[in-house]
Amino acid sequence: MATFDFLLQGLWVAAQPMNLLYALIGVTLGTAVGVLPGIGPALTVALLLPVTYQLDPAGSLIMFAGIYYGGMYGGSTTSILLNTPGESASIVTALEGNKMARAGRGGPALATAAIGSFVAGLIATLGLAFIAPYIVKLALVFGPREYFALMVLAFVTVSSAFGDSTLRGLTALFVGLALSVVGIDQLTGQARLSFGVPELLDGIEVTTLAVAMFAIGETLFIAAQGEKGPDKVEAVRGSVWMSKLDWARSWKPWLRGTFIGFPIGAMPAGGAEIGTFLSYAAEKKLAKHPEEFGHGAIEGVAGPEAANNASAAGTLVPLLTLGLPTTATAAIMLAGFQQYGLQPGPLLFATNPQLVWGLIASLLIANFMLLVLNLPLIGLWVKLLTIPKPWLYAGILLFATLGTIGANPSVYELGMLLAFGLLGYAMRVFGYPIAPVVVGLILGPLAEQQLRRALAISQGDISVLFTSPIAAVLLVIAAAALIVPLILRARGRGEVLSQLAANED
Repeated sequence: MATFDFLLQGLWVAAQPMNLLYALIGVTLGTAVGVLPGIGPALTVALLLPVTYQLDPAGSLIMFAGIYYGGMYGGSTTSILLNTPGESASIVTALEGNKMARAGRGGPALATAAIGSFVAGLIATLGLAFIAPYIVKLALVFGPREYFALMVLAFVTVSSAFGDSTLRGLTALFVGLALSVVGIDQLTGQARLSFGVPELLDGIEVTTLAVAMFAIGETLFIAAQGEKGPDKVEAVRGSVWMSKLDWARSWKPWLRGTFIGFPIGAMPAGGAEIGTFLSYAAEKKLAKHPEEFGHGAIEGVAGPEAANNASAAGTLVPLLTLGLPTTATAAIMLAGFQQYGLQPGPLLFATNPQLVWGLIASLLIANFMLLVLNLPLIGLWVKLLTIPKPWLYAGILLFATLGTIGANPSVYELGMLLAFGLLGYAMRVFGYPIAPVVVGLILGPLAEQQLRRALAISQGDISVLFTSPIAAVLLVIAAAALIVPLILRARGRGEVLSQLAANED
């Protein structure tokens, strides 16, 4: 009953007129940005971080969550009509959705994606509400050594989950950790890595780094790709409503996709991409007409889109209960919490329950808003695909610069924005993931603080990290998450080399 009470209190907070407005702005912006190819919700949330600095924390976080959900919805429009996923999690949707659009069934494809996202988001948000309190109870028994082990697990899984190479992910993480030690040491009061620059004594601003790496760096990278020829947008012919047969073929994939995507999104090394691929594979095996797959099977749109949206709610489980981001957007949302002096985790549920439960309840309201926005206004979202890309990228760069100046009116901060933006661009060019840098900057000081506390309690005995069963298990899982992928890659490389040698013989 306590969960119902908290959820009702959260609905009262989320139903405040200003919070409803923030939610509406968030889902509208998220949908619009999700529709635009190559520009995802992480970039949008990063852009809005400096703009929302003076706003109410609850309203801003509700808006960020709306952007996250809206971006998941909007990505399906581009995948279906343009065959160009707006988000990596929408890649699978393009496989069947674009085939349906070419066959004149773009309307039902968009409808099953929107309704499936609504169903999955509704169920997954309720799952978040009921699972989160139990994880919080477990996390409340954590001491300094358990928290440090949890941070190590977060570092390893984030480095492995983002990008194609674990080594590159770890390299990006250590860049973030190096930036996190810049400034005054909290324990000794000594300046570290400030190089005599007074502005560096306060450390690197998370907001500036996030905006630079995601907004500036990503935009420069996308713009540098140049024009690849005109994109053909498939017209939405006929009605957007689904027939009785479409409903009959979609409702089971919606449910299956929800129960596949939610737990995978909640895993430390999860992510929406994994859930969508698993959902697509499951629907292909369970379909009564498997021969339609590859030619426009509606199940191939319904299941992955449900898994996609369910995983979005799933990623909020570790973020809100443990303070661990498992996606790039979650990492930026973590920066959003910190700019208001809030640290997601079990204590936040105790110290600021209205904010947490208001955020969770706002996801239910955002789902209804998104369903209303997506189906009747599909024509408006399609028109966004005709915006000239130079205008779009120039607007993002201008908005990022003005937002940073507004939050931190300093020439030095503007120089940092440019420097980190160029760093982000260089990392994208050479295939290094960006999210671990932001995670390293955010979680680095927390990990250092917990390690120092654990060592102070044990009088410098480092073996104390392994005497706690919980900490030991977390460290073993972290080691396995780091070593196993390397072994699998090495084995795969060895098999390829042996196959090439056999072919030469």
